Amino acid sequence: MTTIERKYCIARSTLSGWFKEVELSEEQRTRLMKNSQDGWKKARENALVWHKAQKNIRLDKAKREADCVYQTIPQTNEILELALAMLYFGKGSKNHTTAMGAADPALLKFFLSALERVYGLDRKDFRYDLHLRDDQNEAEYKTFWANELKIPEEKIGYIVKDKRTIGKPTRNDYKGVCLITVGKVAILRRLKALYTVYCSDITMGT
Repeated sequence: MTTIERKYCIARSTLSGWFKEVELSEEQRTRLMKNSQDGWKKARENALVWHKAQKNIRLDKAKREADCVYQTIPQTNEILELALAMLYFGKGSKNHTTAMGAADPALLKFFLSALERVYGLDRKDFRYDLHLRDDQNEAEYKTFWANELKIPEEKIGYIVKDKRTIGKPTRNDYKGVCLITVGKVAILRRLKALYTVYCSDITMGT
């Protein structure tokens, strides 16, 4: 009925009146059901394509806006140190030593690069430990993190496996957590002081 309604622009109520006495065979009922299911499947596929296209439009818009903001930011060590302090506010160790752990290589690469540029440190002087799930291969992920962070494999120290994950499969995109320990408590104190005074200044009066 839907096909006739669309093709000839006849109201469904009218068609219902015309066809209410029509008896369908089992074969016809099966064919109509299949056509209906095929139609819903096609509609879902079209909706998925539309939503994906809309998402890409929103992502492109966000990237253009971010690029415009980024172009206005001075590329100075002071700005970089502030960005490092705010990252440390969210992810860094707050007690006794400068350290940060994360599962995202991009975050840790920024952490290392910022430490080198702002404070003149060398990433080869830091300590690196891995925390993996039980089914992850130690040698494979040792190589992965060494390559990502551009450090010799021998710089990676302890590799700890989480026994709570025994028998539980790991997602392919999960590479474990790398913990970087810098030491140098003076940097910890400086970063804490910087993010504390910045947050206080921003929230003052609110």
